[in-house]
Amino acid sequence: MAGETLQVNVSYSNSGARVLSPVGPMNIRTLFDFQAISRQEADKNVIIDLSGVPYMDSAALGSVLSVFTHCQNHGRRFAICGLSDRLMTLFKVTHVHTVLPNFATFEAAEAEVAKG
Repeated sequence: MAGETLQVNVSYSNSGARVLSPVGPMNIRTLFDFQAISRQEADKNVIIDLSGVPYMDSAALGSVLSVFTHCQNHGRRFAICGLSDRLMTLFKVTHVHTVLPNFATFEAAEAEVAKG
């Protein structure tokens, strides 16, 4: 759809993990900023907070999986949180919920990455 935008907010958790908080629909038209930002500071643990994402397509899901894979390959911790019912359905249909460490709250995600 014309006019779709995705804003990616970056912050840091108490444990020093990089927190990526996209706001807006994540799809093939909007995910390029997310991809670029997610590749920065590759030496940090990552939390992706999807509470501001109403919709995600398969290309965006692939981008999230890419961040997870990078973390795994480089000994970094990863967690995802803020999944709406719609996003959780996508994760379940694609079985990604069994691969990505996902948590109901930011606090639970933060506790997971702080273990490392």
